[in-house]
Amino acid sequence: MNTHSPAPQSPWTIVIIGLVGLAVAMGIGRFAFTPLMPLMLRDGTLDAVTGAEWAAANYIGYLVGALTASWFGRDPRRGLRIGLIGVALTSLGMAWGNASLPLVGAVLRGSAGVFSAWVLVCASSWCLPELARRESTSLGGWIYTGVGLGITLTGIMAWLGGNQSALTLWIELAVLAAVGIIYVLRSLAVQSVTSSTETINAAANQATGPHIGKGNLGIVFCYSAFGFGYIIPATFLPTMARQLVSDPLVFGLTWPIFGAAAALSVAFVSRWLSAWPRRKVWAAAQAVMAVGTLLPLLQQALWVLVASAVLVGGTFMVTTMAGLQLARERMPSHPTPLLARMTAGFAAGQIAGPVLVRLIGSAQIAGWDALSWANAVATVLLAVTSLSLWRGCRAVSPKR
Repeated sequence: MNTHSPAPQSPWTIVIIGLVGLAVAMGIGRFAFTPLMPLMLRDGTLDAVTGAEWAAANYIGYLVGALTASWFGRDPRRGLRIGLIGVALTSLGMAWGNASLPLVGAVLRGSAGVFSAWVLVCASSWCLPELARRESTSLGGWIYTGVGLGITLTGIMAWLGGNQSALTLWIELAVLAAVGIIYVLRSLAVQSVTSSTETINAAANQATGPHIGKGNLGIVFCYSAFGFGYIIPATFLPTMARQLVSDPLVFGLTWPIFGAAAALSVAFVSRWLSAWPRRKVWAAAQAVMAVGTLLPLLQQALWVLVASAVLVGGTFMVTTMAGLQLARERMPSHPTPLLARMTAGFAAGQIAGPVLVRLIGSAQIAGWDALSWANAVATVLLAVTSLSLWRGCRAVSPKR
C-alpha cells in the first residue's frame, strides 16, 4: 500500500492557481458585462433600462455571495471549485440573454455575482494561508494581478471583436473561462490530499481565532467606501466613452486600459512595495482613486476618461489586495469571516452608487447630473477614508 502523499505544490503554483481563478471569476464572471453592454445596446439585444437592471442584479448577487462565502470557511477550495464552474455556466448562458427575456438575464447576472464573490473570498482564504505555510507571504499580492489580467483579456476580446455580435463574444468568453477552470480544478486535485494532522491543526486554529468584530469595523467601513467609490467609473466608463465617440475600436479601449492598469499596479506594489505596511498601501491607493473619480467632474473629454480609467483601474485592485491581506494579518488563523464581511461591505457600497444615480435620475442639481453627483460623493468618501487609514498606520498593529 502506497502511503506517500503528493509533494507540496510550490509557492508559485499556489499563486498561479489563485491568479487564474480570479482572472476567470472577476475578469469574465464579474466584469465582462461592462465592455459587452455597449455592444449589446448596439446590436439591439439590450436596452439601457434592462442593462441597468442586470447590472443591479449582479451587484446584489455579489452581496449575497459575500454574505454566504463563510459557508466555505472550513474548505475554501470547495467554494473555489463551485464558484468557477458557476461562472463558466452563467457566462455561456448570457449568449441567450436579451431584452425579450429580461428575467433570464437578471438571474444569470445575479448568479454570476454570487459565484464571483465566492471565488474572490475563497481564493484569498486558501491561497494566502498556503503561501504563509510555505514562508512566501510576499508573493500573495501577485494573486490579485489575475483580476486585472482577466479584465484586460476580456476588454481586448471585446475591443478586437467589436464587429462581432455580443452573443458570439459571450460564447468565446465562456470557452476561455472553461480553459482556465480546467487548469485550476486539475491543480486543486493535486493539492486536495493533505495529511490528517494538518487538517486537525487547521480546525483547532479556526476554533481559537480572534472575534471578527474586535477592532475590525473601521477597515470594513473603509472597504465599503471603496466599493462605492470605484463602482461608477468601473460600470460606466465604456458607456461614457461611447457617448463621446461611436467607434468601438476607440471607446472599447477604455476597458482594456482599465484592466492593464489594475494588473500592472498590483505587480508594481508586489515587487517594489512589499515591505510597506498593508494599511499604508491601501491608504495611498484609495487617495489616488479619489483623484480618478474627481477628474470627470472637472472636464468631459476622452483623455479625461482614459486618465480616470488609469487612476481608478490602477488602484482598485491594489486596494483589494492590500485590504484582504490586512484582513489576513489581523485574523491569520481563520480569515474567511472577516474577508466575507469586508466583501459584503464592498458589495453594499457598490449597490449604493447606482441607487444614488437612480434616485437623482435625469434631474440637474446645481448644474450636475446624477453621474457627476455620484462621482463627487465617491471622491469625498475615498479622500476621507484614505486619510483615516493613513493616520492609523502607526496607531494600529496587526493582530498576531
